[in-house]
Amino acid sequence: MKVSLIATVLDAADDIGGFLASVAAQTRMPDEVVIVDGGSTDGTVEILRAAEGVTLVEAPGANIARGRNLAIAHATHDVIAVADADCAYGEGWLAALLGPLEAGADVAMGVTDPVVASLFDACVTCNLPVDPGGVDEDTFLPSARSLAFRREAIEAVGGYPEWLAIGEDTWVDLRWRERAMDLRLAPEAVASWRPREDLVGLWRQYFRYARGDGEAAMHPERHAIRFATYGGLALTIGSRRRWPKALALMGAVAYAGEPIRRTWRRRPDPADRALAVVAVPAFLAYTDVAKMAGYLAGLARRARRGQAS
Repeated sequence: MKVSLIATVLDAADDIGGFLASVAAQTRMPDEVVIVDGGSTDGTVEILRAAEGVTLVEAPGANIARGRNLAIAHATHDVIAVADADCAYGEGWLAALLGPLEAGADVAMGVTDPVVASLFDACVTCNLPVDPGGVDEDTFLPSARSLAFRREAIEAVGGYPEWLAIGEDTWVDLRWRERAMDLRLAPEAVASWRPREDLVGLWRQYFRYARGDGEAAMHPERHAIRFATYGGLALTIGSRRRWPKALALMGAVAYAGEPIRRTWRRRPDPADRALAVVAVPAFLAYTDVAKMAGYLAGLARRARRGQAS
């Protein structure tokens, strides 16, 4: 089985060297590497031009979806592995990722694992399972940080949606699920990634994710529940009766309980655990507000696109 490894980059000079080194260290080497640059100005292009064994496609202004489609078009093999230049990959990553495809799957789903170096990191990732392999294969929507598929699988859904600036991998995952394609988990194919380092970056990340959901009509039930929950909470806080407030408090404890426990498992220090009791609910509320704002922005974009068409 020959495999083309693809990635898209934009101003990735700080990460691209490590990424290329991790590719070169794989026990199962890709048969080619195709990287699309979306218009970097920080020296990324120069590094890639000098890199041995890399097919560089320069596409200034291309978003991630357009970049991936271009990379697939330039790939010469019918098995495509997708990676992200800002992730870290162990030497057995690609071999593990190809296992399900070699067994006959249409899509191989790798997993991702955040690098947790601080209480902030633990709080940012409190909604993610501690064990990256502990996911339900039948419902899992894999990230394009760790993914492989047959060319006919991506062609069957028309490629990545270039009209969607973010969330393009989820859109493709949902189309694969709708078509009942054979998606199999590769739990040993782990991509490690760094969480956002500050609150501004965190807001932008969740805002953009939710905006993509709204624009592409993805996960409407999930977002409806969030709006209903916070709307109900606002009404409860304004109530003069005590029992609605007691119910709201019980609900908040239940909502934050598992994220707090995950944070504790990642940060066993007693001081961090004490702070997490307050910090985790605050992070959850902060990111939920970002998601609600982003989803509304996405719905507005969708409406404008519909009017334009």
